[in-house]
Amino acid sequence: MIDIALLEHLEGFLTTSRIERFKRIIAQRTRHFCVATEDVFQLHNTSAVMRSCDVFGVQDVHIVEEQNAKQIDSEIAMGSQKWVDVYRYQSVKDSLNHLKGEGYQIVATTPHENDSNLQDFDVSKKSCFFFGRETEGLSKEVIAEADAFLKIPMYGFTESLNISVSAAVILQHLTARLRESDVKWQLTEAQQLEKRLDWCRKTIKSNEAIEARFYKA
Repeated sequence: MIDIALLEHLEGFLTTSRIERFKRIIAQRTRHFCVATEDVFQLHNTSAVMRSCDVFGVQDVHIVEEQNAKQIDSEIAMGSQKWVDVYRYQSVKDSLNHLKGEGYQIVATTPHENDSNLQDFDVSKKSCFFFGRETEGLSKEVIAEADAFLKIPMYGFTESLNISVSAAVILQHLTARLRESDVKWQLTEAQQLEKRLDWCRKTIKSNEAIEARFYKA
């Protein structure tokens, strides 16, 4: 339960334009779609995927680090790690169990005999898009557990795209279609208030001391 009085108190430390910007951006956030990366080796690729999630309004990023555990490259992420929620897993099994438990269908972004092109993908289903390693792609475990398969139509000599480019293409296309649909894709009112409070805390210096004084008073 969000402490509305605390939220209003913290927002008093922000400019009116910053508060309005938070509200405007939060209204465009979604958890209907989310993204997962599996043991991506190049640090800048994971960071760039995170940046794309922020740009296209996808709130949650799930990072599997079964083999490659690294810190987010803040220079590539351009501060987006402050605005999206990042969940880390030491095994792909844990990530799959968590996401399925949250009601997501697992979508493997890889060509498959039962795959779907972007324009044919059913955006009404709550989906997590899995992106694999740069060379090997997704693991057999993700492929075996996938509920759907998705590919980007390609017409040139090159048969694949960089993972961060693939994520950007997929998210841009599918979030645009989602916003034009009848799906209730926005965060709930409670989730929006939660993010406003979270973003205030991440924006205000010495926010912990300010909160302590607030509750003491």
